[in-house]
Amino acid sequence: MKIHFIAMGGSAMHNLAIALHKKGFTVTGSDDVFTEPSKSRLDKYGLLPANSGWDEQNITPGLDAVILGMHAKADNPELLKAQNLGIKIYSYPEYVYEQAKNKTRVVIGGSHGKTTITSMVLHVLKEASLDFDYLVGAQLDGFDTMVKITNEAPLMVIEGDEYLSSPIDPRPKFHLYKANIAVISGIAWDHINVFPTFENYAEQFSIFIDTIEKGGELIYCEEDKVLKNLVENHPTEIKKVAYRLPQHKIKNGITILINNNQEYPLQVFGDHNLLNLEAAKAVCMALQIDEGVFYKAITGFKGAAKRLELIGSNGRTNIYKDFAHSPSKLLATIKAVKGQFPERKLIACIELHTFSSLNKKFLQEYAGTMDEADEAIVFIDRHTFVQKNMEPYENTVVKEAFEKQDLIFFDDANLLFRYLNQLNFKDSNLLMMSSGTFAGSDMAKLTENILENN
Repeated sequence: MKIHFIAMGGSAMHNLAIALHKKGFTVTGSDDVFTEPSKSRLDKYGLLPANSGWDEQNITPGLDAVILGMHAKADNPELLKAQNLGIKIYSYPEYVYEQAKNKTRVVIGGSHGKTTITSMVLHVLKEASLDFDYLVGAQLDGFDTMVKITNEAPLMVIEGDEYLSSPIDPRPKFHLYKANIAVISGIAWDHINVFPTFENYAEQFSIFIDTIEKGGELIYCEEDKVLKNLVENHPTEIKKVAYRLPQHKIKNGITILINNNQEYPLQVFGDHNLLNLEAAKAVCMALQIDEGVFYKAITGFKGAAKRLELIGSNGRTNIYKDFAHSPSKLLATIKAVKGQFPERKLIACIELHTFSSLNKKFLQEYAGTMDEADEAIVFIDRHTFVQKNMEPYENTVVKEAFEKQDLIFFDDANLLFRYLNQLNFKDSNLLMMSSGTFAGSDMAKLTENILENN
C-alpha cells in the first residue's frame, strides 16, 4: 500500500504514519511545519520530508489512499489534487477503522480520563502478555509509539476523541470506530467552537452509543448524573455496565485500593484516577482478564505523560504538571492533589489557551473550580488572543468568572515564572496545568530552582 499523509506532523497522524511504515506500507507525508517530538520520530523512521510545506507533486495516481489531518485546510492544494484524481481520502479515524474492522474494538470515550483509562488498559494487557493493537493520546512507558497496527493482533484499544475527524468530515472521531466494547467516562461541555450548546455536545455521546456494535457492551460512570441519565434512558440492545468509586484509603501520601480484604498500593491518586481505574478494570473483565492479574498489574501503573505527572520532589514539595484545561479536569486535578496532601499548601496554576476556555461565555463554566487551591493562578498568554483573533480581557473578568476574588492573573509568562520562583514552597505543592506550554517556558528549570531553594 502507498499512503500519503496531509498534515503528518500532528500527534496522532505522525504516530499512525510510523505504525503503517512498520506494517510494511510505503508512507509519505507533508505539513507546513514539523515540531518536536514528531520531527525526530519521523526522522528516525526515514519519514520526515526534506522540506516543510505543501506540494501538489506529492499526489500521484499511484497512491492507494490519502489520510487527511485536522490541521490541514479544506483548500489545501494536495487535498484538492487528490480529490481531482479521485484518490480515496480518509480521516485518520476512518483509516484506523479500516485497519481494525476485523478485530475486537475497545473504544474509550468521555470528556475526561480517556487517555488515562486507555493507558491503564494497555498497561494491564501488556502485563498479561496479550497481543493487541492500540491508539492512545500520550506517550507511555514501555511503548515505542502512540499507535500500533498489525495484521495479527485480534484486538485494538482506541482512545475515542469527540472532536471532528477532518476538515472535510465533521463527524466526531469516536463515531467512526464502531466499538464492540465502549467506555464513556463522563460528559462535561467542551469544544464550544464546534458544539455551541451543552445539549449539542451531549448529543454526540448519544450518537456514540448508537454506533456500538449489536451485542456489544457499554461501560459508564454512574457517578456522573448527566451520563447516568443518558445511558439508562437510551434504548439499545447492548449490555450496560456501570462503575463507581472503589473502596480505598490514603496512607502516608499513598492511595491504597481495597478489594476482597486485599490491599493494593497505587502509584496514581485522586478520585478521578480511581474512577478511571474502575473503567479500565471493567474493560479488562469484558476481555476475560483474570481479576487477580488486573490488580497485580495496576499497582505498577505510573500514569500517562502529562497526566498528573510528578516532575520533581524534595520530600517537602512536589511539583506536578497536568494536561488539564477544561473545567471538569481542573476541578478533579486540584481536588486530587489537595486530598492526597491535605497538610500541604497547594499553589495551582492553569493556563487557558483553547478556543473554548478563552471564550467569555464558556469562561463562566470555571466558577468554583479552583476553590480548593490555597493559591490560585490563571495564566493567559497575551499572544494567544492575537493568534485566535479574540479580544483580550482584564483580570477582573477572569476573577468574576472563577468566582474567586483572590485569584492571581498573569498574561506574561516571564512575570508568572518570576513570581513562582520567589514563593516559599516549604511544605507546599505546585500544580501546573495546561494543554499548552506556558508560552514555551522552561518547566524543568522552574522545577530545579524551586526544589533547590526550598
